[in-house]
Amino acid sequence: MKIEDIIKTKVELDDSKKVILNILYTQSIVTEKMNEVLKPYDLSGEQYNVLRVLRGQKGNPANMCDIQERMITKNSNTTRLIDKLLLKELVTREICPNNRRKMEITITNKGLELLSELDPKVIEHEHFFSKNLEENELKQLNILLEKYRTLDN
Repeated sequence: MKIEDIIKTKVELDDSKKVILNILYTQSIVTEKMNEVLKPYDLSGEQYNVLRVLRGQKGNPANMCDIQERMITKNSNTTRLIDKLLLKELVTREICPNNRRKMEITITNKGLELLSELDPKVIEHEHFFSKNLEENELKQLNILLEKYRTLDN
């Protein structure tokens, strides 16, 4: 469906505006569907992202700054996210022995088990959105999106 039909406008939109609206609308749908996958596990998308970052550490702790840098949503309150994951016993937080001002965060076995359970559901979610595209179209879309968001200042 065309974006003009979705937003119910009769006004002619220029291509730059259409791209922005299409990206925002698509992001909203993808996020909504992902939230449906995560809801039964009492996880937000940001909490899930933190767990994925920590799993990528392969047992090594990460500090708050490392986690924040690797987050998809950069404006997330990482401290608040970690606090919620601590309450669910999905991560641990300890003071760094080499720098007492730094906190080290590690995913727990419970967190790893949760991600293992979620992995096939997330893969299914990802494939759901790409099923209408050929492999070469997916590659081209990735190239175009990366090119689109690369700003030369």
